[in-house]
Amino acid sequence: MKRMTTVNYEIDGKVGVVTLAKPPHNLIDDALIEDLIAAYRAVVADGCRAILLRSSMRHFCAGAEIQSFGTTTLIHTDRSKFKAALQSLEDVPVPTVAALNGGVLGGGLELALTCDMIIAADTAFLGQVEVTVGLLPLLGGTQRLAQRAGAARAKEIAMLGRRHTPQAFERWGIINLVVSEAELGSASMTWARQLAAGPTEVIKGIKLQANLAARWGIEAADERQVEINDMIWKAKDRQRGFDAFFSTGPATAVFEGD
Repeated sequence: MKRMTTVNYEIDGKVGVVTLAKPPHNLIDDALIEDLIAAYRAVVADGCRAILLRSSMRHFCAGAEIQSFGTTTLIHTDRSKFKAALQSLEDVPVPTVAALNGGVLGGGLELALTCDMIIAADTAFLGQVEVTVGLLPLLGGTQRLAQRAGAARAKEIAMLGRRHTPQAFERWGIINLVVSEAELGSASMTWARQLAAGPTEVIKGIKLQANLAARWGIEAADERQVEINDMIWKAKDRQRGFDAFFSTGPATAVFEGD
């Protein structure tokens, strides 16, 4: 495992495991965001096909480091750095899975929302709680909640600032799965490994389509459809997928593609 100031990372098979490790509660400041982006880039450069984002602390992330607000340039003062940071996290060219434990509050929830899939322990508690200290969500949380659960639900979550159960977030379509706390590690790694074993270029194309549609609507995704089709058609794992499907059937096809 390679250690940075606030984040650790390693390669487990084809999964890049990125672990928030800033005591005591992984509070967000510029250093943590910069370490997280650097860790993503490092595991992708090392050949990972999926990323698992998790925490080694009691909480996944309990929000922002308030003391950094006077000096930070990323969280709330620099438009270009803000946009670049979110793009680096959301548009990393492999699928990302977040494993949530403990408190997932404020900026912690916003970090989770940059991931493609989210699995939470049944003991976790989640919320966009900034309003309780006179702030609004600073890392794009409101709009990403609206993207997943609709504007009315996003306003409820952000305006009231309550803590919610993971089961409620699962019902609202904000997270994908709730598991027991004891199963969080194995369940999230299973999802990450399945994604890593899939047809890499196809999954990359699906992620691109979904992100385009979420940000700009179906028409924007349609504009890129033929380009994405062409990218997939030329990929080696397309033919491997065809061969695996027709030789063994869909239940046992394994890609491990390019």
